[in-house]
Amino acid sequence: MDTTPISSGKLRGLMKLADASGRFKMMAIDQRGSMVTKLAEVLGIEKTDVKYSDVASLKTLITRILAPNATAVLTDPIYGHPYSVTEIPRDVALLLAYEESGYVSEGVSENERLSNPIDNWTIEKAQRAGADAIKLLAYYHPDASKVTLQHQQDFVRHVGDECEKQDLPFLLELVSYALEGTTKSVEFAKQKPDLVIRSVQEFTDPSYKVDILKLEFPADLKYTSDYKDSAFYEGDSAYDLSDVRDICQKLDATSTLPWVILSAGVDIEEFIENVKLATAAGASGFLCGRAIWKDAVQFYPDNAAVTQFLENEATTNFHNANTAAENALPWFEHQHFGGVENIQLAKQSENWHQEY
Repeated sequence: MDTTPISSGKLRGLMKLADASGRFKMMAIDQRGSMVTKLAEVLGIEKTDVKYSDVASLKTLITRILAPNATAVLTDPIYGHPYSVTEIPRDVALLLAYEESGYVSEGVSENERLSNPIDNWTIEKAQRAGADAIKLLAYYHPDASKVTLQHQQDFVRHVGDECEKQDLPFLLELVSYALEGTTKSVEFAKQKPDLVIRSVQEFTDPSYKVDILKLEFPADLKYTSDYKDSAFYEGDSAYDLSDVRDICQKLDATSTLPWVILSAGVDIEEFIENVKLATAAGASGFLCGRAIWKDAVQFYPDNAAVTQFLENEATTNFHNANTAAENALPWFEHQHFGGVENIQLAKQSENWHQEY
């Protein structure tokens, strides 16, 4: 089997992100815009009136209570890392986000989205901050305009190059969107498998230097007929469960890199089903945020109530997600690596030790 060499720094980083068996059970708490929006709703104020301290303290509390259940924690350098880095256990890896929250839609065709970096933030700074890996979220629609596609592709390549320079693993999160209509529709559910798989085809190109793909579930169980008795079912079907399994298998066959599932804010019941189906097809675990802890936000600023929810329901959610991921393919067993015994370290310069 032909495998791709990996640097020693990236290898150590991937090992830290996963459990001893090579499965990723990672928590995301890097939400910024969406958390501000929800806090504004809960507190009955305008988004502009949400205090920095409210966001930072809530992130700190969530991290403190839930991080011990994770193999890695993804946070942001604005609200999260400054106050919660000490809340991440020493045996839990640290992922830091690189992209600015949300997207830019000005200057491009209607409904298209551009991702951009956080101001004054670099991969080198993230490494100095203790990051074991970097995460970049890139909105992507394969049928967007050439200008938008070029911007997104160049952005991903830049991060890949910088991660290679700093010898940090690069996790790329791809999020699809609708050029017409809304993502919350049966019409978009029918489009989603093609959008996810074509995006994977693009970013598994070695020129992007991605190490792990963080992907949306490639179908939508809200529009899957076999789940018509579930609370999350929307009352219309785009496919059945057999179709969904085939879609997951096609995604796995397409991805020449290990991949994990993100939650995209779905409820925990739906996410657990996503994890089971994705890992059965070859996913190596998950990187999940809101599906696990989002309902804690409604209790803020009552920290006692937030804590109670996190210690009970949210912890149960995390345990259930971890259990669902026990059948995940260890990342080193993916075709990209071919098993522990086949991992090849990339050759370093003879004088590499003098370059630091």
